[in-house]
Parts: sequence; C-alpha cells; structure tokens
Amino acid sequence: MASLWSSLEKDVFNPQKKRLLETIRVWKTGKKKKMSILCVVVDTFRPMQPFLVKVKVDRGDQYKIVYRWPLAELKLVDGKTLNQASLDFDLQFDKVYKWTASSFDEKKTFIRCLWKLNHRFLASSITFVNVPSCAAEAGRQRSQEDRKDTAETESQEELSAYQEMTPKEAADVLKLMEEYEPLVNNSVAFAEQLSNDLQVLDEANLRAIISSEKRVTQLMSSIDEALAEVARVEETLQIYDELLGSVKQEMDHIYQENSLLHRINSNKTRLMDEILFLTTHLNLSREHCDALSQADLSSPSKVKACIAAAEALSGCMNIQIQPGYRKMQSVAEQLIMFETLKQNFENAFISHITSIFELQGNAQVPALGQPIDKLSAPSHGHHHEELVPYTPLMAWLRNANPVLFCDLPKVYAQNLSRLYDREIKAFLEQAKTFLLGRRKGSLQESLEKPMAMGSRQQSRWSLPGGREGQEDTLDKGNVIKMLKQVLRELQPLCTAEQQFIEQFFQLSQGAADLQVLETSATKGGESMASPEDPPCTKPRSQLEEPTTRLLSEIFSCLESELRGFLDVCNKVHPFSCLQVLVTLNDSIFEMWGSSSALLSSFLNTLLGNMLLLAKSSFNKSIGTLCKEIEEAKMPSKMKGGILPSVSRFEEFVNLSEEVFRTARRRGELDKAHLRLAGSVFSSINSLSSANLKVNTDMVMMENFHHFHCFLCKKKIHCLEGKKREAKQRYSEHMEKYVIKYLGQPLEKLNHFFEGVKARVAQGVKEEEVSFQLAYSKQELRKVIEKYPGKEVKRALETLYRKIHKYLSPEENLLPVVWHAMEQEFIRQYQEFEDLIQRCYAGSGIAMDFTMEDLLSYFNSITLSNM
Repeated sequence: MASLWSSLEKDVFNPQKKRLLETIRVWKTGKKKKMSILCVVVDTFRPMQPFLVKVKVDRGDQYKIVYRWPLAELKLVDGKTLNQASLDFDLQFDKVYKWTASSFDEKKTFIRCLWKLNHRFLASSITFVNVPSCAAEAGRQRSQEDRKDTAETESQEELSAYQEMTPKEAADVLKLMEEYEPLVNNSVAFAEQLSNDLQVLDEANLRAIISSEKRVTQLMSSIDEALAEVARVEETLQIYDELLGSVKQEMDHIYQENSLLHRINSNKTRLMDEILFLTTHLNLSREHCDALSQADLSSPSKVKACIAAAEALSGCMNIQIQPGYRKMQSVAEQLIMFETLKQNFENAFISHITSIFELQGNAQVPALGQPIDKLSAPSHGHHHEELVPYTPLMAWLRNANPVLFCDLPKVYAQNLSRLYDREIKAFLEQAKTFLLGRRKGSLQESLEKPMAMGSRQQSRWSLPGGREGQEDTLDKGNVIKMLKQVLRELQPLCTAEQQFIEQFFQLSQGAADLQVLETSATKGGESMASPEDPPCTKPRSQLEEPTTRLLSEIFSCLESELRGFLDVCNKVHPFSCLQVLVTLNDSIFEMWGSSSALLSSFLNTLLGNMLLLAKSSFNKSIGTLCKEIEEAKMPSKMKGGILPSVSRFEEFVNLSEEVFRTARRRGELDKAHLRLAGSVFSSINSLSSANLKVNTDMVMMENFHHFHCFLCKKKIHCLEGKKREAKQRYSEHMEKYVIKYLGQPLEKLNHFFEGVKARVAQGVKEEEVSFQLAYSKQELRKVIEKYPGKEVKRALETLYRKIHKYLSPEENLLPVVWHAMEQEFIRQYQEFEDLIQRCYAGSGIAMDFTMEDLLSYFNSITLSNM
C-alpha cells in the first residue's frame, strides 16, 4: 500500500500540485475484472478544494487519471452497512456510482475521510446514510477528550502528593541540620525545636494573610472581570467565525466563477488563433488561382507566374491541420478547390511538356558536311535551354504527384532517343566516310578486302616501307585521329545530357529515385571481369542507377553504332585492332583524369564495353596469328636459317611496341607476347619431327639463339622467362649438335673407348680391361694407328667446312660453335688419355698427336678461314 501511495503521489498528484489524503481499490459492482483506484486529494494552494479522482492502471504499470469530481458535487454517501458488514457502497454525484471495495477496512477508512472533509470544507453538505460509525464519531471524540482530561488531573494530584524537593529546599534542610547539629543527636529535642519553629512560622503566615486579605479580594474581582471579558471575546469570535464561514463559501464560489471566466477567455483566444491560422494559410490569392486555372505557359513571364502559383498552392496544401478541421464545410470546400486546381494544372503542364518532348524528338538532323578537322557531334544545348525554365515545375510535380511524374522521364527518353538515333548514325557514318575516304577503292571494297594470311604475310606484317608502307602509316594515323575525335565529341554530348536529366528530373536526390524509374528498361551489357581494367569498367550491376538506366534508353543505339564503327576501324589495317585498343584505353584514363569524368558514368560504362570488344578483337587476331605460326609448314627445300615464324614474331613485336610506346597500359600486349612466344617455341620444337636435309639441332640452335638475341635487344619485361628459356634451349641444342658432329673425325677411336667405359661400368676392373679380347692392347694400337696427326687435322678441316656450309651467316654462330667443338674435342682427348693411363698402364701406348698438336690444328684452321 505504501508503494502504491508513493507512486501515486510522485507520478500523478505532485506534478498537479495535489496532496493525496486517502486511496481505496474498487471495481464496479458486478465487474470485478476492471479494478480502479479512488483517491481523495486536496489542493496544496489556497483556497483548498477537495476532489475525488478515479485512477486506472495501464498495461505498462502507468497510472492514468480517468475522471475527476469536485467533492462539492457529492450529494450522498451510502455505506450499506446498517445490518451487516458489506464491501459495497454508493456515491451520488449527478448520477449514482456503485462501487465494491477490495477490503472492509479500506472502505471504513475511505468513508471516514469523506466525513471529515465534509465537516471541514463543505459545512456538512454531504448526506451519509447507512454509516453508523460516522454518526457516533463526534460523541466518541468528545468522550475520549473528557476521559483524557480526567486522567491527566488524577495523575497530576498523585504527582503532587509525592512531590520531590527542589535543590534549594535540600540546601535549606542541610543548613538547618548544621545549625542544630547538637540537637540532631537528641531527636526528641530536635523534633520539639522544629515544631516550635513551625508554629512561629504559621503564626507569621496567618498575620501576613490577614494583612493581605484586601489585596486578595481585589485580585479575585479582577479575575472575575477577566473571565467575563474572555466570555465576551469568545462570543464575538463565535459570531466572527459564523460570518467568516459564509464569506469562505462566497469566496470559493467567486474563485470558481473566475476560473470559468479565465477558461472562457482562453478558449476565445485559442479559437481566434485557429481561425486566423486557417484563414491565413488556407488562402490562395486570386492571381495565383487565375494562373493555375489558365495554365498559360506560352511565355517566360507566364511560366514564372505559374511557378509562383504552384509553390503557393503547395504551401497551402502542405499545411498540417487537425483532422477535425477537415469536417468544417468552409475548410473542406477550400481543400476541394485546391485539389481541383492542382489536378487541372498537372494535366495542363504534362500535356505542355510532353508536346515539347515530341517536337524535340521530331526535329530534323542538321547536315554534317564539315572537313575532317572540324568533325563534331550535334549539340543539344538549345533543347536543354528550352526545357530548363520548367525545372521548378518538374520539382513541384515530383512532390505533388510522383505517380504522374515517373512517366515523364520515360516519355522524354522515348522521344529524344529517336533524335539521338538519327544524329549518332549520321555522325558515325560521316566518321566512317572520313576514315575510309583516303583509301583507294570504294567503302564496300575496303571493308570486304580479304584478311587471310597467305602469300602476302611478309608485306602485311612488315614495317611500313615504300609507297605501300607510307599508305598504311597514313591509315593507322587516320584511325587513331578519327577514333580519338569521335570519342572526344561523344564525351561532352553524353556528359551534357546526363547533367541535364539529373537537374531536370531530380535524379540525384537519393534512393527514392529508384522507385521513380523502377520500370525503365535496363540495357544489358557484358560484365567487366578483368582485374587489370581501368577503374571505370566496374560491373554493370554497380552502375544500375536511375541516371544510367535513363541514359541507356536515350542513347539506345550508341553502343551498337560504336560497335559497327570499331569494326570498320579494325578492318582498315591488320594492326588497327592494336590502335583501337590503345586509343580506347588512353581515352578512358583521360576521362577519369578530367574533372567531368565522374559525371559521365554512362559513357564510362559504354567505353568499358567497347574496350572489352576491342580486347576480344585483339585476342582473336592474336589467336589467329598463333594458330598460323603453329601450323605453318616448313619449306621443302629449306637448308637452315631463321624460321618464318620467328621472323613474323619479331615483326609483330616491333610494330606492337611502336604502337604501345605511349600507352598507359600494356597488360593485353604482354599476354599476346607470351602467347606468341609460346607458339614460336612450339613451331621450333616441331622441327624435331620434320624431315630436314640438315641437322635439326643446328636449326633449332640457330633459331633459339636468334630469339634470345632479339629479346635481349628489346628488353621486354614480360618475356624475361622466355628469354632465359630460349638461352637454355639454345645451349642444349648446341651441345647436342657439337657432340653429334664431333664423333665424326675420330669415329672408331670414339667407339673403342665407349666400349671400354661400358666394360668398366659393368664391373670389370680397369687393370683387367686389357685382357678383354675386343679391347686388348693390340686392338688399341690398331685403332690409334688409323688416326695419325695429319689425318686428324684433315678430318677437322672437313668438319669445319661442313659446319660453315650449313650454319646461317646472319647469326654469326660459326666462331661460337667452332670454339665449342674445340673445347669438346680437347675434353675427349683428355678423357682418352686418362682411360689409357688407367686401363693400359705400363703398356707404353699413346696417341699419335699431343694436346699442343690439337691446339695448333684448331688455330691453323681458324686462321686459314678468316
């Protein structure tokens, strides 16, 4: 109960400056489920008025005042406890409220509180029936007070009979006992002395009383007069109290009347404020009404008037008013008028702006006949300037009726796309004419020129030289210049259109714009999957914003037309795919480096798709070249030298490096170089199965050496691995070539010692090899006799002439191969001498020539052929 009391005081009554006197938990008789709390409260300020408050507990344990009655309006309290204890009781205000208390004690306490407030504040104006405890309340209080006074009197008499001595009396007694100390020992004498002194004092008191009798009489008369005066004052106070009681009731009545007057004035003030609010904010001037009803948009001044009227109408319609005001006839009529004006003006404005879209979409394409240096795309600045004054009205329509507004971007895209289709096709057709105009023959002949690699490969893949080379150089420069000019013209066209539609249709104001164009057509595109692509080539799904989708509808033909233009560029020259790839890469990087790059996300995405197309064409061309290199057949009369596939690779690398010299990215070129290098390696390796008239190892050695020297000269980073591999393969094939041809001068001697090494490897001891019949000392002497010094020199001269005949003079490998021959021959000689010393020790067998002889043979052969 204490918690309930404190919660009610803190949360409900203290904020209202009320003091809680009593509470009781009740429910309506017969409805126990809905329990409430009746509280008796009184004001904390004067004049204090008592109230009866009904409090209800919400779901969140929050107390809420349901109803409040002034206690002065209470007429009757029926306790219903005449014969037996009951929890029911009735309270009669303007009607009778029947309650049931939660306990009998709470009911008694609550009714007793009402009874006390009735006597204190309401002059017993409330009637109490069937409440016996209240009828006997006054008598019980008076009898309790009388009994209390009697008990206090008796207790005072008892205390007076046994009164304690004061300190002064105790000191006098001690002084007296000291004075009569000799008599104290004789108690009888001391008592007699005290008795005598007491008599003396009594006599003195009597004399004093008799002498002051006159004064006592005067004092008594004064007391009587004072009592009479007190009685008169009490009678006067009683009269004043009765008078003040009526005055209090009058003052309370005046206070209530003042409260009602104050409330009336407050209500009048609030009513006047609301009326002024409605009449001020729901009032649209006659000029604005006329401007909206006429919807004349034929001149700039009238457009400005319509803009001001539309904004004023929006201000009136967006005013927040209470729902009840809408039921008022005048307010409802005004709102209906506003809605009618809005709908009529919306229809008129949409019809007007749609007609402008249609006129712009049906406009004629101007003739494009300028020279190549002045080729330019058509400008839509005048179309945008015509529509810019209507931007505020578009913003108004977007806020006023989003459903109607969402159709306008579609209508604009449908009409302007027709105009852009005609302009872009004419612009790119003229660019194609300029691109192919300087070539011999017609446009159709230029496009249908055979592109197969056959007998013309040498001229097709060669560096530009002579008259045809000069023409090709002109064509390639023309491709670069024309493609860059086309891209430079398209960038401001797309950027200006994007900026206009973002401003005109408010497409950059947040995610809500996604709903405005959610039904717009989405143009599909290839995904940007290469991690090496420029930053603009992001996945298309990341750029699916309203602006990009709307631009895709407006420039619906741009991507297909650009594809056709790139196809023409690729067919101008076999290397045009390189030019197109480099130009597109550089253009995209330049766009991202410029200040307007971020505004043209649609063009960036489009160029990203074109870049993928250029990469596809480039990769397809590289694939074709790789296939031709790998499948190239060797000439039947080929006697060695550099293979055509190696020469073709060199020519392509030279030309591609020239094209990519200023390029910002070369990832695709590096991949192409690796692919072509692999194809060249495959082509060289295929020689091992070819039926050549010369030594295969020699041809492979020459080609790998040539490949390695070329890569060392170019210093291409991505081909470092291929360069090392070419060097390794060149060394391997030269070793095979040297070993194979070196066995020819000392063939039988070589076979003999190969057999000796085989016997030793099989487990025969070195000193026992000479006992083998086929490898005896006699057999060794016979073999050595066949190779005297002159014969060896003659065989080496024959070998030198043979090598010189088949080695290609361009590679200058003869000194290198001959030096390798010398080193290998010396190594074999030393190996033969070592085997003779180990296996034929003490036999005195030695070859007919020494190390110095061998060195002189090689030196003389080299000097004689210089």
